Amino acid sequence: MDIRVATQEDWPGLWPVIEEVVRQGETYCWSVDATEEQCRAWWTGKAGGTVFVAVDDDGAVAGTAELHPNQPAAGSHVANAGFMVASHASGRGLGRALAAHVIEAAAGQGFTAMQFNAVVSSNKHAIRLWESLGFEVLAVIPQAFNHPVHGLVGLNVMHRSL
Repeated sequence: MDIRVATQEDWPGLWPVIEEVVRQGETYCWSVDATEEQCRAWWTGKAGGTVFVAVDDDGAVAGTAELHPNQPAAGSHVANAGFMVASHASGRGLGRALAAHVIEAAAGQGFTAMQFNAVVSSNKHAIRLWESLGFEVLAVIPQAFNHPVHGLVGLNVMHRSL
């Protein structure tokens, strides 16, 4: 598995991973019918952002992450990030590998902390991963996410120092 900064040429491989996650509607506050152009702008267009791609040994894109300042200007020392893993790559430790890579990149870019603003409370796998990597839940915003299966669930705000 190779994790590296994504290039423009990686988009055709990134799009199926992103589309799969977005269409499921279970982990991101995006419209499930968002267009490819909207998703590309949101994933790759954040000011000060870096997009990463995880590529299998056969060259197939297995996951992606994006890292950017959580807020501009006076809040730009705190990072924010997003992660997506293709279903065909699930259960192989890719999420943990992407997370470790992005945390290291964030520290290397001078961020002093990382904050997640909206970890869906029913996404127990992600919450366990983040807690195992030193994140803590600072707050849960009740009924802030309309999950397609579970209905209204909370959104966790999570944080860790770098």
